[in-house]
Amino acid sequence: MPHFLNTQDWSRADLDALLALAAHYKRQPLGDALKGRAIALVFFNPSMRTRTSFEVGAFQLGGHAVVLQPGKDAWPIEFDLGTVMDGEAEEHIAEVARVLARYVDLIGVRAFPKFIDWSQDREDRVLKAFAKYSTVPVINMETITHPCQELAHVLALQEHFGTTDLRGKKFVLTWTYHPKPLNTAVANSALTIATRMGMDVTLLCPTSEYILDERYMGWAAQNVAESGGSLQVSHDIESAYAGADVVYAKSWGALPFFGNWEAEKPLRERFRHFIVDEAKMALTNDGVFSHCLPLRRNVKATDGVMDSPRCIAIAEAENRLHVQKAVMTALIRGL
Repeated sequence: MPHFLNTQDWSRADLDALLALAAHYKRQPLGDALKGRAIALVFFNPSMRTRTSFEVGAFQLGGHAVVLQPGKDAWPIEFDLGTVMDGEAEEHIAEVARVLARYVDLIGVRAFPKFIDWSQDREDRVLKAFAKYSTVPVINMETITHPCQELAHVLALQEHFGTTDLRGKKFVLTWTYHPKPLNTAVANSALTIATRMGMDVTLLCPTSEYILDERYMGWAAQNVAESGGSLQVSHDIESAYAGADVVYAKSWGALPFFGNWEAEKPLRERFRHFIVDEAKMALTNDGVFSHCLPLRRNVKATDGVMDSPRCIAIAEAENRLHVQKAVMTALIRGL
């Protein structure tokens, strides 16, 4: 039974089919692929775009979405086996996932890292536990990767450039300052999908401490070998931006300081100048700018960049609706 946990788990042909179906749904929003079907949307973390787009998407396809927030409007859940459950958790994932799977046809899960120990968080235990025990397909609504955002971004790029073939485009994934260290999920995913599409990818970050986890760097290298394109890491702003066709911004925490953010703060405070501004975008090949949102204006990117006609962040956000409908349809058809 297929799940949608990472795009890396899906073939390029299947990803292309998802993107084509998403483009179809953008032209013709209503359908009946989920008629009589239901999806449980399990949120361990806040959401605006993800919740709205999944709920609306299920409705537009004739289905019904049930939103659950463990610890708030649903019981807290235990994920470890062998635990004596005398703490906060009221039930175990072994029961939760199997019971939900008897009620619904799909389960979506959003669960951010705990930000204590990266060696544990990188195991993606919550998502994998749902996938292990569920007898219906599970969709990653963002954990340590964000595959739905990946597809929305690629669809926006395909629309902008007027082609499904993005090979040869220079793609810059740039770190930006943020007052708090954030999840690396979107950065991991942007690196994964850009290399999967055969683009020439530059990971721009202030120092080596901000290079992404070896798993995702390894996926990117594998994708380059299979799909063409290239991958390089740069700490130099001007050369990275020079000739770029796409600038994708995201802030993330330095993994060596994971769980010890106060120690990272003096380091990150030195790099506020990594903000995406008009001067940097002027170095590009009339490049487009995007971000997954939410974005702190004049911290990550200036008003001028966000309000420029070259900014496709709103189009990317809209595309979450269309690609998620495609994912739900594909998984339902696979049952």
